[in-house]
Amino acid sequence: GIAAFTAAWERPDQFRKVISHIGSFTNIRGGHVYPALIRQEAVRPIRVFLQDGSNDLDNQFGNWPLANQSMAAALKFRGYDYRFEFGDGGHTHKHGGALLPDALRWLWR
Repeated sequence: GIAAFTAAWERPDQFRKVISHIGSFTNIRGGHVYPALIRQEAVRPIRVFLQDGSNDLDNQFGNWPLANQSMAAALKFRGYDYRFEFGDGGHTHKHGGALLPDALRWLWR
């Protein structure tokens, strides 16, 4: 999740498509700063598919559902080509795995 986004954010000339399942956009090595960066920096030519669930982690590093919702809001604010799928799952790949075929079709449409 966050690694794919970081690659595209830092090197959009090399990576333009992002799939982030249960992305750790929380206060682990600075992941929590992305929503502000998205809102303040120049728009990059990337397409982003985010997925998370309402029962994802909530711990000392942050709240994963809120962090992913904040990412989606920032991407929307700046007019990015993005899609956010929010379910009720936890910190597992069940929901994201079920969405993977559709996510790939969406990214390469």
